Amino acid sequence: MSATTSEPPKEKAPAAPAGLRTGTLGTADIAFFVVSAAAPLTVMAGVAPLAILLGGIGAPAGYLLAGLTLAVFAVGFTTMSRHVTHGGAFYAFITRGLGRPVGIGAALLALIGYNGMEIGVYGLLASASRDTLHALFGADVPWLPVSLAGLLLIGYGGFRSIDFGAKLLGLLLVAETGILVLLAGGVLLKGGAHGLSLSSLAPAHVFVPGTAAVLAFAFAAFTGFESTVIYRREARDPGRTVPRATYLAVGFLGLFYAFVVWIAIQAFGDDQVVRAAGKDPAGLFFTAITTYVGGWAADLMHVFIVTSVIASLLAFHNAINRYALALAEERVLPRRLGRIHPRHRSPYVAGVAQTVLGTVVVLAFRAAHADPYQQLLLWVNTPGMIGLMLLQLLAAIAVPCYFRRVRHGEGTLRTVVAPVLATVLLATAIVLVVGHIDLFTGASRTVNTLLVLAAPAVFLLGLPVAWWLRRRRPEVYASFAAEPADTAEPSVQPA
Repeated sequence: MSATTSEPPKEKAPAAPAGLRTGTLGTADIAFFVVSAAAPLTVMAGVAPLAILLGGIGAPAGYLLAGLTLAVFAVGFTTMSRHVTHGGAFYAFITRGLGRPVGIGAALLALIGYNGMEIGVYGLLASASRDTLHALFGADVPWLPVSLAGLLLIGYGGFRSIDFGAKLLGLLLVAETGILVLLAGGVLLKGGAHGLSLSSLAPAHVFVPGTAAVLAFAFAAFTGFESTVIYRREARDPGRTVPRATYLAVGFLGLFYAFVVWIAIQAFGDDQVVRAAGKDPAGLFFTAITTYVGGWAADLMHVFIVTSVIASLLAFHNAINRYALALAEERVLPRRLGRIHPRHRSPYVAGVAQTVLGTVVVLAFRAAHADPYQQLLLWVNTPGMIGLMLLQLLAAIAVPCYFRRVRHGEGTLRTVVAPVLATVLLATAIVLVVGHIDLFTGASRTVNTLLVLAAPAVFLLGLPVAWWLRRRRPEVYASFAAEPADTAEPSVQPA
């Protein structure tokens, strides 16, 4: 008899850890994320009346100028996105151009900036929901339950897959832009208050003392557009999709903002709109849509402002989660934050951490008896806005520095001229915002000083953190912001 032997069954190799859902987002999907973050309806109904009050009928030109400035910035920004594919986006660009210490400071600034832009908006959600419920039903509700419910809702949206978020944001964005298009249609069909006029674009009305304040509001209205590059790993054909989405977002926001502000001016007339904005800035758009479309449309606008805020929160939440994921993969943040959900393929642990942080901040402001709009929104949002503008400035400076050190086939216009021009324009924008900070916050000089200094202080904190990493965790420092498969030439490596 011959003996037979059977081989023991082979053990199955452990499944690879889940990663982000690649090849999912198209140009429109990414554009939905960044345009939703800007909250067009909320910006128009809540902020544009102040721009008209301060800048007069030339206010639409301010939004066009801000859009052109950011389009110039996008030239170098998107060019660099084809060469630096790291998931850290802003901080990776800055690291590759200006070195690791500056890049680590930028990473901290990005975390604070995007968190500030999101968490503060929970105060706006409470305020807008309270106003809507009072306008529609005469009900007065406390703001804390609304903010906490929003935190849970946004946390769930971030937990789900990225394509779920894109579909939801697409739906909400259509609703909020649709109500403004409806207003525009009513005004155009009826010819405005006294006939349609293009006086808003006349130099005599554009170049007035209040234009600086309009520009400050206009630049703030674009906050978050640059987050297109954060979704590179989940994009289809990212080399084309990300630049297209960036230009689409900037172009749409600039033209749409300017058009809607012009429509508001036509609704009241060149001679009366400033007086109307001064008398009731919060009700300007509601009065206009009631007059030209009907009271039912004003009720819809109230509802869609709330959904606009929800869309903005979800867009920023997703952006924050991906920054936290990138920094966890760098081992700068705890590795646990880099866990990906096996089914939804979302950075769910980072999302939970962000929701917890938001809850702590909201509860702290409630314990201090703070106002959800005047304090929670404005005091938390303002440092976030300044932080993201500083990141844009640093990224613009990093572009020519990076391309000076590497071999490339890009033209001088994209790698030098546009980034240098963008640097000058963005620095001017920051000066305008800081110089008119009281218009954003309504706070005392002491509070405004602290709000303005918060973002630069966080950035400077990154320098000793970089020094500590270099001494105590040199392997983490050496690989910071490196390309996924990049051990490349020494000339490409940041200092």
